[in-house]
Amino acid sequence: MANQTNAGSQQSTRRSTGNTDSKLHLFFMQQLQDVYWAEKKLVKTLPKLAEAATSTRLKQAFNDHLEQTIHHVTRLENIFNLLGEEPKGLKCAAMAGIVDEGADIIDETDEGSAQRDVGLIFAAQKAEHYEIATYGGLVTLARTMGHDDAAELLDQTLAEEKVTDNLLTKIAEEDANVKANEERIDN
Repeated sequence: MANQTNAGSQQSTRRSTGNTDSKLHLFFMQQLQDVYWAEKKLVKTLPKLAEAATSTRLKQAFNDHLEQTIHHVTRLENIFNLLGEEPKGLKCAAMAGIVDEGADIIDETDEGSAQRDVGLIFAAQKAEHYEIATYGGLVTLARTMGHDDAAELLDQTLAEEKVTDNLLTKIAEEDANVKANEERIDN
């Protein structure tokens, strides 16, 4: 972990040399602001998902991803710094909707049920897929504009989001889906 922190610190001192007055750069910055807002929203949301989860394994996955998401926020702040910009969020309508959907799932499922865990995994994977798409696009744009240091940092986050998505799939397949399939509707 110390090596990652040191690497991030070293990278944050180098400025990007890409064109900062292009329409592509403007779009890139808007998307960075969007995902920055989304990550900060997830920092507030993940503890609620962990608290609502039934299985210990899912609770732990949400808590672990919270720690990772806090690092994602810091990494994005380093990217803003590399680009000579102040970190600023721009409300992400997509993530706001996904978070609202997660809250609805909590409200509409029985506490302590595997069905709730299945719903929470669905909501969390929707967030992960949004982030995977966003970070994938940002990596490509950063490379196109010559923001190589930023691209490396974005690619690290992209890889971590993919690992989290795979973990959620594994929890669903090995645990939550099986248990939810055995739960019966009370008449």
